[in-house]
Amino acid sequence: MNPVLRTQLTGVGKRPARLLLTGLAVLVASFVVYATVLAQQITERSVLNGLSGTPEAADLVVQNGEIKAAGLAAISDLPGVAETAVRSSIGVRTPAGDLVIATDPGSGPLSTVTVTEGRYPAAPGEIAVTPRTVERMGLTVGSKPAADSGDGKKVALTVVGVVQARDDIGFLAYGLPATVTSAGYDWIERVDIRLDAGADATAVQDAIAAELKGESPPEITTGAETRLAEARAAAEQVDQVFIVVKVFVAVAVIAAGLIAASTFRIVFAQRMRQLALLRAVGAGRGTLARALAAEGALTGLVVGVTGVLAALAVGHVLPPVLSAFGFELAGPGFPLAEAAGTVALAVLITVVAVLAPAVSAARVAPLEALRSASTTGAKQGVGMLRAITGLLLAAAAAGVAALVVTGLPKTPDDDVDVQNLLLGIVASGGLAFVALIALGPVLVRPVLVLAGWPLRRLGPVGRLAVGGVGGSARRAAAVSVVVALGVTLLTGVLVGGDSIRILAERETIAAAPADFELKGTTGTTLKDGVVERARQSTELTRVTPYRWAGGITVGGFEDAGATDVSMTALPRLSGLDTAAGDVTDLAPGKAVLARYLAESAGVGVGDQVTLTREGTQVRLTVAAVLGGQTPLHTEALLDPSDLTKLGVPAAPTGVLADAAGTGEEGRTAGLQALRAAASAQPEVSVEVLADQRDQVNDALAVLMVIALALIGLTVLIAVVGVGATTALSVVERVRESGLLRAVGMSRGGLHAMLTTESALYGVIGAVLGLALGVPYAWLAISALANDAPLTFPVWQLAAVFAVLVGLTALAGVLPARRAARVSPVTALGTD
Repeated sequence: MNPVLRTQLTGVGKRPARLLLTGLAVLVASFVVYATVLAQQITERSVLNGLSGTPEAADLVVQNGEIKAAGLAAISDLPGVAETAVRSSIGVRTPAGDLVIATDPGSGPLSTVTVTEGRYPAAPGEIAVTPRTVERMGLTVGSKPAADSGDGKKVALTVVGVVQARDDIGFLAYGLPATVTSAGYDWIERVDIRLDAGADATAVQDAIAAELKGESPPEITTGAETRLAEARAAAEQVDQVFIVVKVFVAVAVIAAGLIAASTFRIVFAQRMRQLALLRAVGAGRGTLARALAAEGALTGLVVGVTGVLAALAVGHVLPPVLSAFGFELAGPGFPLAEAAGTVALAVLITVVAVLAPAVSAARVAPLEALRSASTTGAKQGVGMLRAITGLLLAAAAAGVAALVVTGLPKTPDDDVDVQNLLLGIVASGGLAFVALIALGPVLVRPVLVLAGWPLRRLGPVGRLAVGGVGGSARRAAAVSVVVALGVTLLTGVLVGGDSIRILAERETIAAAPADFELKGTTGTTLKDGVVERARQSTELTRVTPYRWAGGITVGGFEDAGATDVSMTALPRLSGLDTAAGDVTDLAPGKAVLARYLAESAGVGVGDQVTLTREGTQVRLTVAAVLGGQTPLHTEALLDPSDLTKLGVPAAPTGVLADAAGTGEEGRTAGLQALRAAASAQPEVSVEVLADQRDQVNDALAVLMVIALALIGLTVLIAVVGVGATTALSVVERVRESGLLRAVGMSRGGLHAMLTTESALYGVIGAVLGLALGVPYAWLAISALANDAPLTFPVWQLAAVFAVLVGLTALAGVLPARRAARVSPVTALGTD
C-alpha cells in the first residue's frame, strides 16, 4: 500500500469518531434513499395483496364484451367449471337518494362482501346495504324503498341485510343478478369463474371462447392476469407518487453532498500541518489527493453500509408493529441490488464531495502550511473568478425568471404550456441556488450583521458567537446554504399550499355553499310546506330557499344560469372572490356576474347589461364581478324581483341548509331531517355538499403532509450538517476553548457561545431561504392558477423559522457540552 495512503487510513482508524462525523450527512442520505426503496416495496406489495378487486379464487375472468344470459348458462354447464359469479351494477333513484345496486354471490370463494347483519339476498328485489349507506340513506333491515330505474320503471326493493364491502361509497347495495335485470339492465359486465380442482384452465378458456362467439366477443383472461393488471393499475398511481418522492430524495442527496464537501474541507484544512509534513517528506500533490479521495471513499463505504442496514431494520420492524394497530402491510423483502446501489451512491457522493477539498489541500505549499495556523474555513470572501461566476449565475437565474413572467397567463382562460413554465421556474431556481453557493460567503456578512445586532448587546457570549461565525464565513456559508435549500422548499410549499387552499375554498364555496342541497330535476319546483318543515327542524340551520333558471342570454353568451340565493343568509358565501365592485350592493335593478360572463358581454361594474329569457328582457346594472363562478354553478346572481321579471315561477327550485350538529352524527341527522321535510315529493333528492368540501380539504391536507414530510428530509440533513460541522469545529478548536476558559469564561458561557453559533447557522440559512422561496412560490402559483391569490401564512412561516433555528441550536448542544467539559489545562496542552 502507498505509504501516504497507509498514513491517512491509519489516522482514520485512530479517530473513527471523525469519520462518523464527516460522513453523518451521507449516512442520513443513505438511510433515506434505501428507506424510500423499501417503502415503495412495502406499498406495492400491499397493493398487490389487498387492492385487487378480483377474488383469489377466480381462475378465469370474462369481461369487456357481449355476455348474454344464454352465454352465462352455457359457461356454467361447461366441464371443469365449478362456480360463476356475475358482476353487474345499476343506479336507481329512491326517496333517500340515488342508490347503486351491484351483484355478488354473497358467500363462497368468489364473494367480495361479508354479511354483518341480517342475511344476504336470496330472491329478486332483495338487497343488502353497506354500513355507510345505512347511516346516510337510512336504509335499515326491513326497509322497502320505492325505486325508479330512471326510465320510469318501478323496482320493488327490500333490505334484508347489511354487508361489509371493500369500498363503501355511502349509497351502495348488493343483490342477485335478477334484481339488476328487473331494473331494466340485462347486460352482464363481467363473469368471475372458479374451476374444479385439476381442471385444464386453457381447455375451459377455449371452450368459453367458442360459446361466446359474436360481433363483440369478450376478453377471457386468467384470474392471476386480471389481479396483476388491477394491481399494476393501482401500483401505477403508487409509482407516480414515488416519482415525486424520488425527486425530493435527489434534493436530499444533493444537500448531503454539499454538507459532506463542507465537512471534508474543514477536516482537511484543520489537518494542514499533517498534510504539509507529508508534502515535506516527499509526497506529491497527486499522491496526496488520491490518498484523501481514498479516505473519502472509505467514509462513504462505512456510512453507506450503516445507512442501508439501519433502513433495512426499520423496514422489517415497521409492518409487524403497524399490524398491532390494525394496519396490515406486507414486508419489504431484501432488495439486494438496490442496497448495493445505495452503498455505491454513498461512496460516489463522498468521493465527489472530497475531490475539491482534497485538491485544494494538496496544492498548499509545505512551508506555507507549516507556518499557517489558520484553516480554510477561516478565509474571508470569495475569489474574483468565483464572484464573477456567482454573479453570472444570478443574472442567468433572473433572466430565466423574467422569461417565465412574460409567459404567465394573464387570465384563467389563457392557453399556456404550464409544464414549460414550471420547468423554467425549476431551472431558474437551480441557477439561483448554485449562485447562492458561489456567493454565500459574501452574503453571510450582511445577514450576520442584522442577526447579530441583538446578540452583541447580550454581552461577551453573544459577541464571541457572532465573531466565531463571522470569522469562518466560508464554513458558515457552506452549512447555511443547505439550510437555505430546505427553507426555500418549505416556504414554497407553505405559501403555494396556502394560496391553492384559498383558491380551492373559493371554488368549493361556489359549488357547495351549504352542507346540503335539496332539489329536483330541471324545471321542478318545491311544493308548499317543504321549506317551512325544514326550518322547523332542530337538526337544520340556515335553511335558505332559492330559485334557479337556465337558458338566459347575456350579450353573446347563451344558456347562462341565474339564481337569487341570498348572499347574506349563508356565511360561507362571504368567502367568494370578488374581482370588482361589492356583492353587498346587489339590489333590484342590479346584478352580480361571473368574470368570464362579464368579459364575454364586454361589461364592468356600473355598466348596463341586458338579460333575455324566453323572449323576456331585463336591463340591469352590474353591481359586482366575481373572480370565479357565482353560487350553484351559475353565471349571474340576481335580486328575486328581477328573476321574477324574467318569467321565473315564484316557487323555489331548491333549498340549501347546514347541519345544526357537528361531526358525522350531526350531518346524518340533518340529512334525514331534510329528506323528511320533502318526503311528500319523491321526485326531489338531497345531495350532501359537505362531502365535496371534505374531499377537497382532505386531498389538500394529504398533499401538504406528504410535501412537508418529503422536504423534511432535506431539513433533517441540513440539521445533521450543522451538528456535524459544530462537532468538528469543537474538536479542532479545543485550544481556543481552553484559552477562553483560562481567561475566566464559565462552562455555561462556553456552552452558550457554541450553541448560539449553531443557531446562527439556522438564522442565516432561514433568511436566505425565505428570500428565495417567496418569489419562486409566487411564480409557481401564477403558472398553475392565475386566479389564485398570493398569500403569506405568516404564523406558519414564523413557526418554520423558529423551529429551524431551534433545531440547529439543538444540533450544537452535545458538541458544546463536550467542549465545556474539557479542563482549561488539558485544552491548552492539546496540539
